[in-house]
Amino acid sequence: MVKVVKGLPAEWGMCSRTVLLHKVPYTLSYWKNTVAVGLKSGDIIIFNTITGSQTAVLSGHTDGVNSLTFSLDGKSLISGSDDKTVKLWDIQTGGVVKTFSGHSRGVLSVSISADYTRIASGSSDDTIYLWDIQTGECHHVIKQEATVWHVCFSPTDPQYLLSGSNSKIWQWDIHGHQTPPTYDGSYVAFSPDGTQFALCNRANVTVHNSDSRAIVAEFHVANDNVQHCCFSPDGKLVAVAVYCTAYIWDITSSDPHLVETFIGHTRGINSLVFSSPSSLISASWDQSVKFWQIDVLSTDLVKTDLKSTPFTSVPIKSITLLAKDGIAVSGDEDGVMRIWDISTGICKASFQTPAKDSLHRDVQLIDGRLIIVWHADEKIHIWDPEKGEFLQTVDAPGCGLMDLRISGDGSKIFCMYYTHIQAWSMQTGEVVGRAEIEYVHTQQSFTVDGTRAWIHYPRSEYQGWDFGTQGPSPIHLPDIPLDRFYLPTTVEWDASLFGIKDVVTRKAVFQLPERFARPTIVQFDGCYLATCYSSGEVLILDFNRVFLQ
Repeated sequence: MVKVVKGLPAEWGMCSRTVLLHKVPYTLSYWKNTVAVGLKSGDIIIFNTITGSQTAVLSGHTDGVNSLTFSLDGKSLISGSDDKTVKLWDIQTGGVVKTFSGHSRGVLSVSISADYTRIASGSSDDTIYLWDIQTGECHHVIKQEATVWHVCFSPTDPQYLLSGSNSKIWQWDIHGHQTPPTYDGSYVAFSPDGTQFALCNRANVTVHNSDSRAIVAEFHVANDNVQHCCFSPDGKLVAVAVYCTAYIWDITSSDPHLVETFIGHTRGINSLVFSSPSSLISASWDQSVKFWQIDVLSTDLVKTDLKSTPFTSVPIKSITLLAKDGIAVSGDEDGVMRIWDISTGICKASFQTPAKDSLHRDVQLIDGRLIIVWHADEKIHIWDPEKGEFLQTVDAPGCGLMDLRISGDGSKIFCMYYTHIQAWSMQTGEVVGRAEIEYVHTQQSFTVDGTRAWIHYPRSEYQGWDFGTQGPSPIHLPDIPLDRFYLPTTVEWDASLFGIKDVVTRKAVFQLPERFARPTIVQFDGCYLATCYSSGEVLILDFNRVFLQ
C-alpha cells in the first residue's frame, strides 16, 4: 500500500503558543493551569497556561533556578538554585516561607514527599539532603559520590526516592539508606500514580513497575541521548527531550509507538511537563517556553486514503517534489508513475511508463505538461506521458552516473557523475556543457535552477556553474544564493542524521521517526520534505508553519 502523509505539521505536533522570555528558562513545574518557570537569572515566573499571561514573579534566589516542584495541593512551590539554597514559597502571597541552607555547591534538583513532610535536594556537591519541612532542619545527608543531577520522591510512597547521576540511578529510603538495585541511566521520572517509573539511559528509555521493578515497556530514540522525560497525567504517554526535539510515546502496550514529534525549538530543551493528557510544555535554551497540542486520536503518523490510493507493494525508485505546482510525482520499480496532491495526500493520476528498472529519474511540469526523463541502457530517455511517446533519446554512458535533473526552465538535462557534470539540450539532445567537479559520493546534494547547477558537499561547501553561456565550458559561480536552499531559519536535509538540521549549529531540529528513517530517495526544498521507500510508501511533510513559527 502506498501511504501518503497529508502534509499537515499537526500530525507531527502543533505548537499552539510560544512565550519569549529573553532569559534562559532552566526548569518547569505545573499545577492546575499554572506553570512555574525557573530562570537563569534567579527569578521564578508564574504563567497561566490557558491565557499564556504572566501572573507573578517570585524573586529571592541570587543565582539560576535549576529545579521546581509544586506541592500536591498547589499552595506551595519548592525551588533549588545555584545559590546553594532550597526555598519554600507561598504561591498565594509570592513570599518565601522558609530557606534551607547546607549544600556547599549549587542545588540541581528538588522533590517533595507525598505526605508533605520532607524535601529532598540533590546537588553538584555529590550529596542529597533530606529536609524536615516544618523545622527546616536536615535529618539526613546522603553521599552519592557523584553529582546528583536528579532526585524524586515516589508520588505515593513518602518513604522511597530515586536519584540519578551521569550514569547511575540509585534507590533510597527516607533514612538515607541505599536499597538495591541500581540502574544504568541519567534521568528518572515517576508516573503520577506512582505505579511506574521511567529510566533514561542514553538513547534507551525503559518503563518499570514500581513494585516488581520489572520492565513493562521499552523504546529507543535514534541517534542521540535522552535528556529529560515525564509522564502524562493519565500515565499513558511518556515525553522525552532529545536536544531541541520532544517526542511523545504511547506506552499502553509492551510495544510502545511514537505518536508525536515536536519541533520548533532552535536550542536544547531544558525541561518538559505535561499540562494535560493532550498538551505538553517545554522550556529551552533558546529563551522560549512552548505550549504543544497532542493529537490524542492519532495512532499512526501516516494517513491513508484507501479509496484513492492504489494498492502496490512495488519499491518506489524516485520521488520528485513540484511544490510550486502542489504535487509530487513518484515512480516505482515497474515504471508506474503517480501524481500526489501534497495538500491532501490523494493520488490524482497514475500511468505506466517504459522506465522499468531505471535508477535515476526526474520529472518537470513544462508549459503545463509533465515531461519525464530517466537513464537506462546507457541512454537518457525523454518521455511525454500525455502523448505516450518518446521526445528524445540521448546517448549518455552511465559509468559513474550519480544523479539526473531537468532544468527548471525545461531547456536542459543535467547529469552528475563522480567527477563531472554534463548538460544536454532537451530539444536537440546535443551536449551543451561540461564542468569538472570534486569527486562525489552518494551524500552529495545536486540542485538545478534554470541554466544553473549546484553541488552541496557534506562539509557544507558548494560548487555552482552557469550553463547558459555560449560554448561547452560553463561559468563557475563564485556566490551561492543561499535562499535557493534554505528558509530564513537555515535548515537543510542531512542524510547521515536521517533528518533536518540547523546549518549554523549543525544540530538536528527534526529526525524522521524510526519507521521512516531510511528512505531510498529524498527531496527537501526547505518547506516540504518528500521521501520514498522500498516498502512502496511515499511520505510528504509540510514544514512551512513549523519553521516559520
